[in-house]
Amino acid sequence: MEMITCTRRVQFCAGHRVLRHEGKCAHPHGHNYVALFTATTDALDDVGRVIDFSVLKDKLGGWIEKNWDHGFIYFDEDEDMRNIFTEGAIDRWKAFAMPSNPTAENMAHFLLHEVAPFVLAGSGVKVIEVRLWETENCYATARLESCGLIPVE
Repeated sequence: MEMITCTRRVQFCAGHRVLRHEGKCAHPHGHNYVALFTATTDALDDVGRVIDFSVLKDKLGGWIEKNWDHGFIYFDEDEDMRNIFTEGAIDRWKAFAMPSNPTAENMAHFLLHEVAPFVLAGSGVKVIEVRLWETENCYATARLESCGLIPVE
């Protein structure tokens, strides 16, 4: 059985801090991220598409722009960051509290399991993989196990 997918690239800039990191990533810093969203559907639309690429851009890119782009992403258990953004003098800054440490792996997982199903609800389209590039040399991938893609070794 064939699976047809389409992939949309979304770029954004954001700061984060990795709580309990052993090195420099324990300090607030930022990245130019690239997210690749791979989507599929049970049947192509009348035009022959999984979904119009612009819809993926508007829905997924729109969520990222509103919540993460040019903002700061932190673990909701990180008391120092939480105090800065909720009780400190900079509470007007754009910040997003994640339910897990904002590593590339956890951010990809969050986009796959929380964001994509929410913004694409009712479309008949499912994001099956998110690849999040944190730098030009490093990325993390979150993939639905039941999507039928061959695992990467």
